Amino acid sequence: MRKRIRVGTRKSKLAMWQTQFVVHLMRLFDPSLEIEIVPITTKGDKILDVTLSKIGDKGLFTKEIEEKLLAGEIDMAVHSLKDMPTKLPEGLTLAAYTMRDYPFDVLVSREGKKLKELPEGAVVGTSSLRRRAQLKRLRPDLKVKDIRGNVDTRLRKLDEGEYDAIILAQSSLERLGWGERITEILDYFIPAVGQGIIAVETREDDKGLIEFLRESVNDIGSEAEAKAEREFLKTLEGGCQVPMGAFAVVNPDGSMVIKGFVSDFEGREYYEATHGGHAQYAERVGYELAEKLLKMGAKKILETLKG
Repeated sequence: MRKRIRVGTRKSKLAMWQTQFVVHLMRLFDPSLEIEIVPITTKGDKILDVTLSKIGDKGLFTKEIEEKLLAGEIDMAVHSLKDMPTKLPEGLTLAAYTMRDYPFDVLVSREGKKLKELPEGAVVGTSSLRRRAQLKRLRPDLKVKDIRGNVDTRLRKLDEGEYDAIILAQSSLERLGWGERITEILDYFIPAVGQGIIAVETREDDKGLIEFLRESVNDIGSEAEAKAEREFLKTLEGGCQVPMGAFAVVNPDGSMVIKGFVSDFEGREYYEATHGGHAQYAERVGYELAEKLLKMGAKKILETLKG
């Protein structure tokens, strides 16, 4: 395998942290590597005044990086797995998944109030339809207001009084050293597919690099959880435009449990189910959960929202 590797990533503090983490794992395995980090601006980084669901989610935070990967300008790319479409461009593959950490959403509120303690009509910031649906299902009296920007921008908007609380990914805050800002861990929310997992993308024909990443970076449990959740999403053909989520857990004995939901925008029509299987057949487990939800009534929601 080559000794000089170019790694593409977004420019945000969080993306850079995640990339440095992957690079650290690679260097632990082979200290002689020369690794260059190449910052890249994506469409999702440029458009900050429009809700994600209105822009479209096909490669919003990955397309420009993947183009450079296919062109040979970089050798691998580091992504938040939850930002990745289920269908990759031809010629690319996900070579490795880091060990999952902090998969849940969290509430950060200005006055330290938990979700159930927020006053009626309080303004909560999120740009995620998935978070909005679960929030409105539990607290229909709250006002949900869109929020965009990186983590520190969102925290600043909260501190300046634009919102009474905001919902973020716990992994984002913890990785950037802002864990003390967390008011409540929303472990009763179903997370986004892949939340808490960092993914490494390469060209399919780069066998030497893939083998190295499998040895140095990949976590088998996270890989199985990711494949189950992404198959769930793929089967439902979901994305930023549909409120849905899934969360899989691989147990020490190799068994797997996955929970998922599909909802309308306001959380009024809401279908949730749990399914089990073996991590060896992770994609089948995710597929079967999706089929279960479709039969429960989720198909009608999907047809309505996509129509």
